[in-house]
Amino acid sequence: MTTSTETAPWADRFGASLMRSLVPPKVMLDHGRGCRVWDVNGKEYLDFLAGIAVNSLGHAHPAIVRAITEQSQKLMHVSNYFATPPQLELAERLKRITGAGDAGRVYFGNSGAEANEAAFKLARLNKGADGRRTRILTLQNSFHGRTMGALALTGKPALRADFEPMVPGVEHIDSTIEALAAVIDDRVAALVVEPIKGEAGVVDLPEGYLQEARRLTEAHGALLILDEIQTGVGRTGSWFAFQSHGITPDAITIAKGIAGGFPIGALVTFGWASDLFSAGQHGSTFGGNPLATSVANAVLAEIETSGLVDAAIEKGKRLRAGIARLQSPLVEEVRGAGLLVGVGLTKPVAAAISADALERGVILNAPNESSLRIAPPLIVTNDEIDEFLGVLANSLEAVA
Repeated sequence: MTTSTETAPWADRFGASLMRSLVPPKVMLDHGRGCRVWDVNGKEYLDFLAGIAVNSLGHAHPAIVRAITEQSQKLMHVSNYFATPPQLELAERLKRITGAGDAGRVYFGNSGAEANEAAFKLARLNKGADGRRTRILTLQNSFHGRTMGALALTGKPALRADFEPMVPGVEHIDSTIEALAAVIDDRVAALVVEPIKGEAGVVDLPEGYLQEARRLTEAHGALLILDEIQTGVGRTGSWFAFQSHGITPDAITIAKGIAGGFPIGALVTFGWASDLFSAGQHGSTFGGNPLATSVANAVLAEIETSGLVDAAIEKGKRLRAGIARLQSPLVEEVRGAGLLVGVGLTKPVAAAISADALERGVILNAPNESSLRIAPPLIVTNDEIDEFLGVLANSLEAVA
């Protein structure tokens, strides 16, 4: 099957100008609206990846366009020497929707990796009275970003190998309650966990894992830090995935869908963790700028007033049930929650399925050869879900 990359002149320009760390793209997109995008040749695609769970309101949503237009005519950047109304509004909004409450605090950065870097430093500040808390636990096959601290947290050895030695003190453990119970002690400063492993192929944690992780971290004085960058902002059917498990973490990291495509990240702390940072210990020139925070406020307000958090539950059920009904011999399991869905495959053909679907006008993702990742905008309609299922059925049949 020939892709447009193999014949397009823009591909040569991309190869000559962009850093080789980037994988050559398959198409060159020009514009989008709602859950659809169009490439430079006018071909239409149904977008069921949403910029990797970023475009929560789809493309060119009026609320985002309006927020950018209005705020850019007032203030775009002033640095953190000054406060702005959108910054304070967003911090207070995040404290409310996370449940952090009056004791919570918010740090703003520009990406998920930056949010996790801040979380790493937060963990380092939990030293204990004798300074012996130097261990940070994370899970194998996890993903927390590509900057050096976030990469140290990431449980994918292949991604770390070329950049060793890593920041010390991080230990990657099996994703089981038994493994956690076996290694945690009073020298652990923090456990950093994705509620659902997105880059691993939308892989769920074992039943009861987060509840036991909360119990064990509390017992040993360690922070429980949840990476909600991919699972947060309504995607899994609650504002944040931890809220469906009946626990309260010490901190969460947020990015991706918070501003519907505008770069912003955040660390939200709960309770005593909010007292760990002191003035001057962390910062970001662009973090929390009025333009980014204004857009995030608009996105979160739209999600809330339009009932998109609850809608993600029903839409996700329709999507997962539809995939199961396809009864393809390639589909082994359907994973995830809400509108973050993973498909485990019986053969290593995920890339071929993704490529075939793209040719048929549907965008989905193959994070590895045995998994598909599906994350449409939260505004997706039932008709668009059914359209997607029809294309997926054809692609599965073509590749089987």
